[in-house]
Amino acid sequence: MHWQTKSAILILGLALLNLPHVTNAANDQTAQDSVKRVASLFNSKSSIATVKMQISNEDGQRDLSMKIWSLGDKVLVRIISPPDEAGTAVLKEGSDIRYYLPKSNRTVHIPSSMAMTSWMGSDFTIDDLVKEPFLARDYTIATSFTGTRGGVAVYEYTLTPKPDAAVVWSKIVLQFRQADSVPTWQGYYGDDGKLVRDLTFSDYKKEGGKVIPTHLVMQSADKADTHTTIDYEDIAFDVPISDGTFTLPH
Repeated sequence: MHWQTKSAILILGLALLNLPHVTNAANDQTAQDSVKRVASLFNSKSSIATVKMQISNEDGQRDLSMKIWSLGDKVLVRIISPPDEAGTAVLKEGSDIRYYLPKSNRTVHIPSSMAMTSWMGSDFTIDDLVKEPFLARDYTIATSFTGTRGGVAVYEYTLTPKPDAAVVWSKIVLQFRQADSVPTWQGYYGDDGKLVRDLTFSDYKKEGGKVIPTHLVMQSADKADTHTTIDYEDIAFDVPISDGTFTLPH
């Protein structure tokens, strides 16, 4: 794997879960600072990444390779293999999301109501791929656990939506290693308080003084045989990218 500059992009927003006994929910400054610090691991002025996505379900296994460009509030995700899917792309500019389908040579606008649909049949959504998370802005963050799990000292933070926040999930729980504040797990819960899916991080790489997870597994809660993995194969940060990169055929 080739690493350039200092941090990694994460093509999904940090997630959610429902745990009781949250402490100091309105004023847990330590928790807020920790989440902001961890979120900064995945942010840079610009980035280019090549990732491999493997989709496993009852129908078998599919592999996709994708290239991802980001610059400010713009994100472009384009499939580069397999050949029959190559060229399929999603582009976000501000709040506008468009989807390009090369087989029909069509570019369609994706309304916000459709952003939570699956990306290419995976456990990740279009929203996961292109939306920039604003956790500290949209959620109240509180410490819900401090201790050891699986022999590793961790912090766990529970996030609950602020009254006016335009978010999808009812709650979020994030777990980080105490030693270096890198994420290890996150869960997404629906309005009924039940787990919808969870995301596990591993294969940590150090670059520019930061430790970054490069292997992600998204698991559906109600389908034991369904999951999707993402592996970062090549990542570059704070690199020159032309605005003209962020275009789709009309």
